[in-house]
Amino acid sequence: MPVTIKDVATLAGVSTSTVSRTCSNHPSISRQTKEKVRRAMAELGYEPNFQASNLASQNSRTIGIILPVSEKEAYQNAFYLEIIRGISQFCNRQQYINTIITGQNEEEILQAIRTMSKSGQAEGFIVLYSKEPDEIINYLYEEGLLYVLIGKACHHVNETIYIDNDNVLAAKEATEYLIQLGHTKIAYVSNVDNLTFASDRKAGYLSALTQHHLPFFPEYCIEIPYVLEEKENPVQQLLSSKKRPTAIVVSDDILAFSLEKVALELGLKIPEDLSIISFNNSLFSKLTTPQLTSIDINSYQLGTEAASQIINHIENPNLLATKIIVPYFMVERQSCCRNENNPLTTQSNS
Repeated sequence: MPVTIKDVATLAGVSTSTVSRTCSNHPSISRQTKEKVRRAMAELGYEPNFQASNLASQNSRTIGIILPVSEKEAYQNAFYLEIIRGISQFCNRQQYINTIITGQNEEEILQAIRTMSKSGQAEGFIVLYSKEPDEIINYLYEEGLLYVLIGKACHHVNETIYIDNDNVLAAKEATEYLIQLGHTKIAYVSNVDNLTFASDRKAGYLSALTQHHLPFFPEYCIEIPYVLEEKENPVQQLLSSKKRPTAIVVSDDILAFSLEKVALELGLKIPEDLSIISFNNSLFSKLTTPQLTSIDINSYQLGTEAASQIINHIENPNLLATKIIVPYFMVERQSCCRNENNPLTTQSNS
């Protein structure tokens, strides 16, 4: 079995990025550390790709930004665009270049990463999402490539640099906001995917119901695509049922935009018949009628922190993995109101 850069790093007691920078004679690595790494390389018989190392020294200061697998949705989602804006502006100030990596499937993305890493075209990668399972993260980790994750790490937590919000707490507070308005029949709608933020927000929603002794109905938790094209869809079925919810927590403004459209087509008034609270505080939250109450997760700061961390670890390769939690806040608009059909609400108002 061939010796890998990870084997050298383990024997030398350093990070894989330190081994990579030793191969390219990076000035940020001390003479003592370089000697220790080179002894480990000699002991294991590791032969670095000097062509790639030379290219890395020539094409350094480039960071790859990895978008999720998507044909077009990721490019249309303001959440990703705002993160990229934060990354780009921070990189510009530090004189780093960034390049976008995406594809219609994981193999396309992996091929781009392999090409960039083997030719030394990037010193590190920022992954704009977290999901389980993820072959891309597995590849970055196994190859010892430097990466920063935006979202909660699912594996190798102590070795992963990640930037995230407390999505469980944010969704819990969003649900409690609706509960305080007198709503007891509250649904949760999220994307059709396995992104960790969606499951964390669902966990926060369930936690709020449990804490306030409210019943949980499985049919109240549904997953839908960003664009609802079918006439019969889960949202329509939910909102047409006799036990329809009076309020909904939605994991994304784009979904809330689609949900509001379906509600209006069914003759429901927002917020009188249905209160909606969503996430991201994107442009979509301001384009709806009425405008959406939304949790602003500070997407721009997520990007800025990610860029700051990866550059810091590039220039200081022996740093320990950092975890940063970015704060969020609620922007109240007109999509939520008190549930006047709740007897307790009526009594409190009298």
